[in-house]
Amino acid sequence: MTTTIATPQATGRPVTRIAIPTVSNHIGFRQAVANSLTMAYRGILKIKHNPEQLFDVTLQPIIFTLMFTYIFGGAISGNVHAYLPVIIPGILVQTVITTSIVTGTQLREDMDKGVFDRFKSLPIARIAALAGALTADMVRYGIATVLTVVMGLIMGYRPGGGVIGVVGAGVVIVACSFAVSWIFALMGVLMNSASSVQGVSMLILFPLTFMSSAFVPVKTMPHWLQDFVNINPVTHLVYACRDLMNDGNFASSHLGWSLLGAVIVVLIFAPLTVRMYMRKA
Repeated sequence: MTTTIATPQATGRPVTRIAIPTVSNHIGFRQAVANSLTMAYRGILKIKHNPEQLFDVTLQPIIFTLMFTYIFGGAISGNVHAYLPVIIPGILVQTVITTSIVTGTQLREDMDKGVFDRFKSLPIARIAALAGALTADMVRYGIATVLTVVMGLIMGYRPGGGVIGVVGAGVVIVACSFAVSWIFALMGVLMNSASSVQGVSMLILFPLTFMSSAFVPVKTMPHWLQDFVNINPVTHLVYACRDLMNDGNFASSHLGWSLLGAVIVVLIFAPLTVRMYMRKA
């Protein structure tokens, strides 16, 4: 639809009709996806120009794998090599899940710097900035996954599930971390500072990762603690990764519970995050 403007006939000149293009605020699904991918590329460029952002996903897997293996290996499994099939999937889950905290802190920093105010002035989908940031963070999860597995191989770990089992475990962990990142993204939108997001996130994740089956057998824990550990979602994810990496078992019930939990988290927190983000963006 167009609107026309006619010049006054009092001038004696012929009437001229000027077409004014219609302006619409509606952005289609395809454009929203394209905008999101552009924002994801922006997130990857931020990593390229600020490589120190990768310290947590590069140094942490190496340090934690060496430290936990040589400290707990002899006490828990008798020797380091026997402990590797236990600790490598555990370190993998702990490292990648912890990495998802960065999603919330970077989101809060961008909002504080006024970056989102600039995005609001652009003819792009409002959701693109949020979706792009979460998509770009999946690159970080992938880097942490690869480095942890490589470190385990260097130390002598030989996964019984083969390449398919390791790749399957990596895909499951990245998918579950993507789901968890929606929780921290919501915290990033709601909280007042990046330091608050990081502090509260660590307060939640540390008990969940350490009070799980990631580092020690559950049967060695007190009975009251076992009840919590057995329902801890991190425990199911660790068991699922061990089944995949050590046995190549894709029919594990723990794998089903982990994927179901990831879907539920996305269904609950993605709409909440988007709604709160739309109010503030």
